[in-house]
Amino acid sequence: MESEVQRSVSLRANRKGGNYRSNNNHSSPSNSKDVEGGGGGLFSSGKLSSDYAMKIIWKKGFIRLVLVAGILWMLLILIVLLFHIWSCQSSYLFFSAICNKESKVYTILNTWGFVPQQHRCPIPVISNPDRIVIPEGRTHDQIIKTLSYVMEDKPVKDGSQPSPLFGGHQSWKQREKSFKPSSSMKVHCGFMHNGGADMDPVDIKYVEKCRFVVASGIFDGYDVPHQPSNISDRSKELFCFLIVVDEISLDFIKENVTVSEDHNGGRWVGIWRLILLKHSPYDEPRRNGKVPKILTHRLFPQAQYSIWIDGKMELIVDPLQILERYLWRGKNTFAIAQHKHHRSIYEEADANKRRKRYARPLIDLHMKIYYYEGMEPWSPKKSTVSDVPEGAIIIREHTAMSNLFSCLWFNEVNLFTPRDQLSFGYVVYRLGGAFKFFMFPNCEYNSLFVLHPHTREHSSKVEWVKSLSEFKGNGSSMKESRGGLGLWTPYPADLKSVVLPEVVRTSKAG
Repeated sequence: MESEVQRSVSLRANRKGGNYRSNNNHSSPSNSKDVEGGGGGLFSSGKLSSDYAMKIIWKKGFIRLVLVAGILWMLLILIVLLFHIWSCQSSYLFFSAICNKESKVYTILNTWGFVPQQHRCPIPVISNPDRIVIPEGRTHDQIIKTLSYVMEDKPVKDGSQPSPLFGGHQSWKQREKSFKPSSSMKVHCGFMHNGGADMDPVDIKYVEKCRFVVASGIFDGYDVPHQPSNISDRSKELFCFLIVVDEISLDFIKENVTVSEDHNGGRWVGIWRLILLKHSPYDEPRRNGKVPKILTHRLFPQAQYSIWIDGKMELIVDPLQILERYLWRGKNTFAIAQHKHHRSIYEEADANKRRKRYARPLIDLHMKIYYYEGMEPWSPKKSTVSDVPEGAIIIREHTAMSNLFSCLWFNEVNLFTPRDQLSFGYVVYRLGGAFKFFMFPNCEYNSLFVLHPHTREHSSKVEWVKSLSEFKGNGSSMKESRGGLGLWTPYPADLKSVVLPEVVRTSKAG
């Protein structure tokens, strides 16, 4: 390479020297020699020419080195940024510590547009919780006057399924009858005798005094309790803050946060009273989490009002303001947020399959049953805002109709997949307008809390199943033994000819 540069320099020098001579005919030979032959001219072909060539080489090499170093530095910065973004979205508690919104790193990421923005809007709440007037008495139901529950489980005759089951062995006929509201009803609603989900006597006694409840739940150690903020003194006196946990989660919480114990044996993490459920009713932790979420009125029967929030959420709005905004102002007894992306349960089912939330063929079977039973995809012609809720927060007055809906919703989750968002709109449809509820905008939902990452990502083998054949042989162990049994019980109709409606993916988000 050096010789090529030298030749190039010499050629340029010779050409320039020739021009010099042609333009200066009276020049002396010495002048010409200075230019051409090494008399110290700028383009001399001697030592100076060689030094100049080396300078060119070093200059080009240095520029390349700077460019490569710059590219590597930019790649390093990009890797750091991507790692930071991933860690903030990950489920590991260690990484969540670097996602402090007040940190310089977070500020830089947010400025550069690397931090995903949540869809939020102001909530029209009464500014001072002390000024909120709590309604007297209870809301009376016009349809249901008496609601009772099946408490004893009847095992299947062939003994192929364990008994008793927490959700009971509900037959297809019993299921069908439960969707026809009448003045007096008796339905399955979990909590079969000896079916699991048992509370400690000390906790049973404590919750008897709870008329207003903020409830949450942690199962299989996926979260730690997050202390609510902006809670008024009035709400602190009025509400019981109850977080339901299984034994695995209780041990995990004790290892990671401070758990205090009162003189009665009650366990506390800050404002939260830990409620232990012994003898988990299901094999699947996600299904266990539906017990306190949907059957809040069964766990806490003395409660008149409840606000459910998922365990990964930090409540940042006073609960009295929430009840006033979503229940009392509009005279509602049940409120839930609209899903951000989906309105049709078939669209939500498609997203669940893509994100591996449960076995794909079982989600399809679940949806085929609903489609066969008349559940159409959502359209503007429907009376509901959407068929798909954002189920991480549920606001209820525990009326007979509200309780019936919760029971029927839970029965679907018990019978089919644990994805409760797939069942919500179906139960609304089957009750034929008898159940009234308020579905509020998703942007308000995102303004009620701060979302924290799980301590770890949930994963089970059943979520990766793509074909029913994978459940055969050694794969039979992936079948749940105490939940989702309706997916393995012969359905009283032929579903082979059922073709699910086509799903048009309107959003990349799941």
